[in-house]
This record gives sequence, structure tokens and C-alpha cells, in this order.
Amino acid sequence: MTRPKKLKIAQTPTPIVEASRLSQELGILLRVKRDDLTGSHLSGNKVRKLEYLLAEAVTLGATHVITCGGVQSNHCRATAWAARGLGLEPVLLLRTPLGERTDLPQPPTGNVLLDLLAGATIHLCTPDGYRERDARMAELADELRSQGAVPYVIPEGGSNALGAMGYVEAARELVEQTRERPPTSVIVATGSGGTLAGLALGLREAGCPAPAIGMAVCDDQVTFETIAARISDEAQERFDLKPYEPDGCVVIDRYQGRGYALSTHEELELLKSTALRDGLILDPVYTIKAWNGLLDLARSGDPRLGDRPVFIHTGGLFGMMAASQQLAPLLGQGAP
Repeated sequence: MTRPKKLKIAQTPTPIVEASRLSQELGILLRVKRDDLTGSHLSGNKVRKLEYLLAEAVTLGATHVITCGGVQSNHCRATAWAARGLGLEPVLLLRTPLGERTDLPQPPTGNVLLDLLAGATIHLCTPDGYRERDARMAELADELRSQGAVPYVIPEGGSNALGAMGYVEAARELVEQTRERPPTSVIVATGSGGTLAGLALGLREAGCPAPAIGMAVCDDQVTFETIAARISDEAQERFDLKPYEPDGCVVIDRYQGRGYALSTHEELELLKSTALRDGLILDPVYTIKAWNGLLDLARSGDPRLGDRPVFIHTGGLFGMMAASQQLAPLLGQGAP
């Protein structure tokens, strides 16, 4: 394998902990890899990708970093702060959530508050406009070049072949940590496909037969299978990895609830009960949907899960702060 350049940004290795009460209830060994602990303002799975992406940006002499995401994007927040720490100017293209609305939440909260604190230049677009996000980021890059700047564009979620190498490395880390009791599956929330692709490649590279199972929080199974295959093929060719095997990458799309960044009452109840029972804070956009899917597979005895699943906690705490109105009715009610 050819190792690309990387920076040390994430606090790794992250620990793996057992969800002991749930393990006992479900009759399996359920463990959680705490990638929500990769940092404080830099927490979450995206930081692993940024170690490689920003290393390339620095090598190319970039002055600005451009990326995109939803208005409460964890990826955009992590990119803004990682760029700022390297002396680069962050530029964010954020998709507003409701119809034609084109303003930031007021007062700013969650990831938006941190984006502003990082001094990011923010460009807003509607959901319809966001469909052309790659073209819009290219336009922003051209504008910066005309001003003498050197922009570096990072795709949505940091999901490309180079970014996926962050989770090739994470998979090797996971395999080393679980050598005495290897995982039978590795589960992760999937929103742009790069983390899933990296895990599938990394598990194979490390000689672990466990499948990477992506719980889609948006789009559908075919979309993410296509994205994962494309990213994996590009990474395999560019970095001389073992060939991608579709059987090592499973996408499940039936746990999206009301859709991306929209919560059902049942999901919020599960978020609360998980916090009280297991001391684990999940977020309503990504991890709670994947967690819900994992528990359903375990209770139904789905053979793809096996009896030693490992759940990747991808973070999202700051985004949850923006969901206080949704969560408020559930608070102060005691144990479920």
C-alpha cells in the first residue's frame, strides 16, 4: 500500500468500549468505537479524512479551503477549525433546510455558531441550489483565484479517495484493538459514503472478514453502493490497496425515518433512553438512525451483524445542540 501524506489533527487512537447493558440484553458483544472523541471542536469522523485532505492542501500551497454541507454540517465545522489551525481561510457553502429560506438560524447555535467563531466565509444556498454544489464550489474557487488566492476544494463530507484513507487507517486501528475478540461486523451511519468505503477497504487490507455496514441516513442503497464502489476503486488504484469486494460493503436504507435531519418521536425516545441506560450521547441526524438500525438487526437475529458488532460513533454533539426544540418535550421526564 502507498501511504499518502497526512497531518496529525485527530486525537487517535480512539477507544473502543463495550455497551455492557445492551450486550447483556441482546445476548451479543456490542462495542462502540468512540470517534466522537477525536477532539473537542474537531470531534467526529470527518477529522480523520481531513488529516489527508488538508495535508494535500498544504502541499499544494493552498491559502483557502472550500467545502460544503447542510447548515449544521459537522464536516463543515471540522473543516473550518482544522483549516484555521493551519493558517488557511475556510469557505463554506451551506444548504439551508427549509424551502427557499436563505438565512442562518438566529441566534446561531450548534455547528453554525462554531463556523462563525472560526471566521468562516459562509455562502448559503437553497436545497434546489445545493444540487449544483460542485459547480458552485468551482465558481467560488475561480473567484478566489482571480483575487490571487490558492483555493483547495474538499467534496461534501470529505468523501473521495484521499479522504477515505482516513478510514482505511481507522479500520486497521480497530482491528488491532479487537484482536482478541475480532468484530463480526462494523456499523456506521452513512451520509456521503467516504467513511463506509474507507472502512470496507481498510478491513480487507487488515485481513478482517467482517463487513462494513452502512446505515443510510439519506438517499438509497443503490446510490451508496455506487458511491462506495467508485471511491473504493479510485483509492485502490491510487494507493495500491487490495481490490474492493462488494460483499465487504453492505448498505441498508430502511432506517431513515422521516428523512435526512428529520427525527421521529421514536428516534428521539431512543436517543434519550440510550443516554440514560448507556451513558452514550448520540445525535438525531446520523448516529441515532444507525443505532436504531443496529438494534433492530440484533433483535431480529440478522446474520450480517453477527454476535460481535462494533458501532462507529461518528460524533455530532454540536449539531444536536440545534435540535433543542425537538428534544425539549422529552427532557425532565425521568428514566424511560
